[in-house]
Amino acid sequence: MLKFYGSHLCKDCVNLKNNCEKYGIEYEYSDISTDLPALKEFLKLRDENPVFDEARKAGGIGIPAIVCQDGTVTLDWMKVIAETGNEPFEEVKSSCSLTDRRGC
Repeated sequence: MLKFYGSHLCKDCVNLKNNCEKYGIEYEYSDISTDLPALKEFLKLRDENPVFDEARKAGGIGIPAIVCQDGTVTLDWMKVIAETGNEPFEEVKSSCSLTDRRGC
């Protein structure tokens, strides 16, 4: 099962949720904008994992932050969906991409 941290205000996070729901991908979602314990958990992950270095340098938050089943962390939600054998789609056009990666 995927676990991801995001916000209902983040277009990429909404798109990830929509993809998971459409394709029947099991996931656990933590909205860091409405859940203080989830925010604290996310900040600990963000502070300790180098995958967030680029997002921090660019002034981004680093969401959606996806923790894969094997424990790896990624910000590339489209790649995660593609790896399930499904075609990623964007219902909500994203405006918060960082360089060649996705994420707010």
